[in-house]
Amino acid sequence: MTGTASPATEKIDPPAATLREVVERLAAIERGPCSPGEREAAEWLAERLRAAGVEEVALEDEPSWGTFPPTATVLSAIGALGAALTLRGRRVLGAALAGAALGGLVDEVHNGPRWVRRTFRKRRTTVNVVARLGDPQAERTLVVLAHHDAAQTGILFDQTAVAAFHERFPNVIPHIKTQPPQWWGALAGPILGLVAALTGRRTAGRAALGLGVASTALLGDMWRSEVVPGANDNLTAVAALVAFAEMLRERPLEGLRVWLVSAGAEETLQDGIRAFMDRHRNELPKESTWFLNLDTIGSPRLVMLEAEGPVRMEYFDEEFRELVWGVAQERGLRLERGFRARASTDAVIPNREGYRTVNVTSLNDYHHLTHYHLPTDLPENVHFETVEEGTRLTYAVAERLARA
Repeated sequence: MTGTASPATEKIDPPAATLREVVERLAAIERGPCSPGEREAAEWLAERLRAAGVEEVALEDEPSWGTFPPTATVLSAIGALGAALTLRGRRVLGAALAGAALGGLVDEVHNGPRWVRRTFRKRRTTVNVVARLGDPQAERTLVVLAHHDAAQTGILFDQTAVAAFHERFPNVIPHIKTQPPQWWGALAGPILGLVAALTGRRTAGRAALGLGVASTALLGDMWRSEVVPGANDNLTAVAALVAFAEMLRERPLEGLRVWLVSAGAEETLQDGIRAFMDRHRNELPKESTWFLNLDTIGSPRLVMLEAEGPVRMEYFDEEFRELVWGVAQERGLRLERGFRARASTDAVIPNREGYRTVNVTSLNDYHHLTHYHLPTDLPENVHFETVEEGTRLTYAVAERLARA
């Protein structure tokens, strides 16, 4: 596909009807990782991208080991058992179990080699959608990421308390731009279990047991809970991929190859994008490839993350962050920055491999993702104005890279 890059002052709007169509159509499908619904969504998306003018679209089957709650629940229970044994005087065995739980949890949640799930979980299949378009002669490549699977809900994701706190103290949360750690409570149990086993401190042992039981209960609740519709997380980004493809069809860009990737099994903690990188990294030179991850862009405020990480914070490429921020300012787009997330998205995988990566998401007024992992994550609760803004930003970033 060839054409002429549009002037920086010329505005191009995403097709609003396309954004709503994609979100509403796919939200009706139950799309748990590795499920028949996930595949159905991927097949529909591939056909919809072809209808948007993309000639090269592939469905790529990849290995996955299912959702993370079963593994994390068992590991938390092992940590709690270790604490209980330590309190009964069996400190050596207690230390061994606490150490195994801690190592397994860090490996699981921080995208390590995943030895626990690969050893003990049944191998399953997820499916990635990979579309290629743009200028086939271009040296530069922009990879735009989304994911089409959906998460399970659970008590852990209820936002009633934080919403009530914000209503009572409206000036507190807006000053906090680093998300509270989601996984540190689960990790604190086996850490304290090790302390108790090594020092004999019963206070640490009792705390380890309490945290271990609580973590096991919360993760087990997630394990048993239903899959949410996932309209905001992350059909908003999937819709942006399709709308972006239609924008490129109407106004192509010379000087840039574009890959649109909707990964499966993101809610397993990134099985799909890990497999994508294993398959395609040799086609994507680091010196000429940029990754723009769109994740949950249907809350009221569009946000660019500076860094993310469940255990250790990992910063995204500074030069690319400044480019995205500069483009947003130049085009008058309502993008906010300065935020860091204690979570992991697909963006962490290419970023860790050294690719220039930026993660764009969205937040509400009390700095949460709207209806995140809740049954209320429905199309009627999506802020489509923010989705349109994120799609405009995607095209503007592509245009800047093409001109450069």
